[in-house]
Amino acid sequence: MLLGIDLGTTGVKAMVFDEDGNPAGYGFQEYDIMYSRAGYAQQNAEGLWLLTKKAIREAAEKTGEYIKGISISVQGDAVIPINSNREALAYAQLGMDYRGTKETEYCNTALGGEYLFRRTGMRPHPMNSLIKIIWVKNNLPQLYEQTFKFVTYADFILGKLGSDEIVLDYTMASRTMAFNIHTKMWDREILSRLDIQQDKLGRAVPSGEIVGTIDKRLAKELGIHSGAVLAAGGHDQTCAALGAGIVHENMALDSHGTAEVISTIFQKPRVEQAMYKNFYPCYIHTDPDMYFTFALNHTGGVLLKWFVEEFCYEDKVTANADHTDIYSYLFEKLPKSLSPVLMMPYLNGSGNPTCDLDMKGAFLGLTMTTTRYDIVKAILEAQAFEMKLNIDTLKDANVTIQELRCVGGGAKSADGLQLKANILGMPVSTLQTREAACLGAAMLAGVGTGRFENVKQASQLVKTDKIYHPQKEIMSLYKERYFLYQSLYETLKQTMHSL
Repeated sequence: MLLGIDLGTTGVKAMVFDEDGNPAGYGFQEYDIMYSRAGYAQQNAEGLWLLTKKAIREAAEKTGEYIKGISISVQGDAVIPINSNREALAYAQLGMDYRGTKETEYCNTALGGEYLFRRTGMRPHPMNSLIKIIWVKNNLPQLYEQTFKFVTYADFILGKLGSDEIVLDYTMASRTMAFNIHTKMWDREILSRLDIQQDKLGRAVPSGEIVGTIDKRLAKELGIHSGAVLAAGGHDQTCAALGAGIVHENMALDSHGTAEVISTIFQKPRVEQAMYKNFYPCYIHTDPDMYFTFALNHTGGVLLKWFVEEFCYEDKVTANADHTDIYSYLFEKLPKSLSPVLMMPYLNGSGNPTCDLDMKGAFLGLTMTTTRYDIVKAILEAQAFEMKLNIDTLKDANVTIQELRCVGGGAKSADGLQLKANILGMPVSTLQTREAACLGAAMLAGVGTGRFENVKQASQLVKTDKIYHPQKEIMSLYKERYFLYQSLYETLKQTMHSL
C-alpha cells in the first residue's frame, strides 16, 4: 500500500492506494487562511500538521499496517521558519501573501528580472519563497537569526513525519527563485548577492528519493507500518500532472477548480524571452529529467459560480424543487450552437499570457433576445478560449500541447468537456482517479519503495476514463469565433484600465 498526501490551500487530503493504483482509504480535513492585514495571507503550520495527522488516520484506518511508502503533494511557495526541533517559529506566509512588494522591486533593480529568470526559471514576484525570506530578514531580523531553516510545507511535513534531515524536493526548490534549474543546485551567486545564507535552506533532492522512514512513535499513533519509507514529494501542480500521467512531452493537464490551470512538460529548460514576457514559469517536474510550466486563468469555476449566485435565482429554485444540481440543470438549457454572446472572463484581472491585474471582464453582443443561458455558455466558451490562447502562446515558445487530460470540477460535465475539445481542437480525456495530486504523491512513494524504477514506469497506475474528440464542423465554427476573441484584450485594454 502507498500513502499520498495532498496539502492544499484550504484542506488536506490523504489517500491510500494499493500497488495497482486503486483507492483503499481516504481522509480529509479543512482549514482556513488568516488575512490579518492588507497583503498578508497566513496559516498556523503546527495546526495544519495536527489536521494532517487526522486525515492520515482516517485514510489509514483499515490499511495502515500495509503502507510501505509515503509521499506528499503541497501548495506552492509558502514559507515557514522553524527551529532545530522542526517546530514553526511563526505563521506560514502563503504563496498568496504579497507583503514583499518592496523586496520584489529590489530584486528587479539589483539583479534584474530576466537575469533571475534565466538562472531560476522564476521572475521576481511577492509569491516567491526567496522574496518572503528576504522580507523576514529585512523586517524581523531577530526571527531571521533564530531560524534554523526556512521550509515550505513539503520539507515541513516530511520533517514532522521523520525525515533524516530537512530536505526539499526539486520541484519546490525550483519555485523559490533561489535554485539554479540548469545545475539543480542552490544558486550561490544569487544567495550571496541578496545576503541570504544557504545553510538556512534544506538540501534539495529529486522527487521520489528516499529521505527517511516514518518516526516509530508517530507510526504507532497513526496506525501505519513502522518501516514505511518517506519519499520526497512535489508541488501540487507537478504531482497532479504526474497523477494524470503527464510524463511525456506534448501532453498537458487541465486542472479546473476555483481557478483553471493548464500544465505541461518538456525536456530542456525554457527560459527564453517568449516564456519570460508571457509570465510562464519554468521549474523541475517530478521527473527530474523534465521541466514544467503552467498557464493560469484566475477565474475558472468561480466565474460560473458568481453568475449563478447573482443572476440565476429562479433556476436555483426550480433545480432544488426537482432535486437537480443547479449546474446540471443549466447545462441542459444551453443553446446547442455557439453562444451569440462573447465574454472576456477577467473579473479578477487576466492570467497568462498578459497577467494584467487591472484588466476587467465584459460581455459583448448582448441584445434584447439574450438569455442567461446564452451567457452561461459564453462563460464556458471564454474559459476554453483563454486556454487555447495559452496553448497557442506556449507553441510560440516551442512548447507544444497535443493531448489534454482533465481533473477538477470542470471534468464532471460531458457537455463542457466536449465544448473544450471542439475549441481546443484536440482530444480531451478524464481520469478514473479524480484526486490526481494524491495519486501522484502515492506514485512518488512507489518510486521510493522500489515498486517503480522511475515516475515514467509509475505512470502505469494512471487510467483514463472517457475521451472527447473534436467535432470537425463545430470546431471550424469555433475557429472563426476564436479569431474575434483574440483581438478583445488589445481592443478593450485602454477602456478597461480607465474604469
